[in-house]
Amino acid sequence: MRIPGQRIKRMRLVQTDRLIVVVEVEMVIPESDPGEPCLESETVDLLRQVHEHAIDGDIDWLKTRGKVYKIVDAA
Repeated sequence: MRIPGQRIKRMRLVQTDRLIVVVEVEMVIPESDPGEPCLESETVDLLRQVHEHAIDGDIDWLKTRGKVYKIVDAA
């Protein structure tokens, strides 16, 4: 179900112990409560999938969804 309201694009970070994935998502400023943008259920599901693939290290799949950064230890 789509929430009625203004739609805006925002960047979200999904982080695991080895990767950070930057994903552009659509957020909604609801007409009934315009105080803060919120995520629809489909977007939450996408972010969960990104997190699961990041845990598995599936970089090829992640690159189709956003920018992928590997975390390295400082010397």
